[in-house]
Amino acid sequence: MWSVAQVNQRAKQLLERQYGRIRVLGEISNLRQVGGHFYFSLKDDQAQLAAVLFRGDAARLKLALRDGLEVVAGGRLSIYVPRGTFQLILDHVEPRGAGALQAAFAELKARLEREGLFATERKRSLPLLPRRVAVVTSPTGAVIRDIIEVATRRLPTARLLLVPARVQGAEAAPQVVAALERVSANAAALEIDVVIVARGGGSLEDLWCFNDEAVVRAIARCAIPVVSAVGHETDFTIADFVADLRAPTPSAAAELVFPSREGLLADLAQGLARQRRAVQRELAQARLRLRA
Repeated sequence: MWSVAQVNQRAKQLLERQYGRIRVLGEISNLRQVGGHFYFSLKDDQAQLAAVLFRGDAARLKLALRDGLEVVAGGRLSIYVPRGTFQLILDHVEPRGAGALQAAFAELKARLEREGLFATERKRSLPLLPRRVAVVTSPTGAVIRDIIEVATRRLPTARLLLVPARVQGAEAAPQVVAALERVSANAAALEIDVVIVARGGGSLEDLWCFNDEAVVRAIARCAIPVVSAVGHETDFTIADFVADLRAPTPSAAAELVFPSREGLLADLAQGLARQRRAVQRELAQARLRLRA
């Protein structure tokens, strides 16, 4: 006679030995996150399959999981012995193809455009000389170093505030949203005049969190002007369209936000020269009137 646990354990061994690692095409449904682990179903028009992606593998994802996303998922079939649950334990998830992502991009872009989020009249101008600039990006990448180098070279008195956030993977979108909300709520108290949202280049999947609707709406809600500096010059995300200004690269964003010290001094000198000439013209006219 077998115990229930023995039956489930034997079934688990047979299933794992029979199938090994497999790849499954399906649509994500009933997605939930618990302690960094993702639990969801993979479904098609005829059936569904329980799936789990544990925290360590989820951290390596190149896309944000969401209900309705069609993916190719790799892993192994198994049975969770305590409950006798048949499930697919995943170690990799990728979009079905760039076509699916492009379609999602186009659909969201069109919908937000109809709402007026990309309208020119919504765009705010950048201040001539910002008191402090917040930068939402990864604290460990080359992006923040490039921005600091360009900003301090152009304006030695530049003040920056790093607001760390993941910029790739499943946790990126929620972290970018939270960072933008913190900046917006504390902008006045911290004298923040502009926020730069930045990351380096990558594939469509790498940049996908900046096509996330929650991120786009957080940019639109921000209390201060937002500069989108995502990817390289040829990369476009929906964040670029809703931001007040798009920069082709993170370094270019620093150049657009921070004026050069030499340029400010030159503008000041030109202004003083114009004032001097205007005063001299007034004095010359006054002399003529006095002589008359």
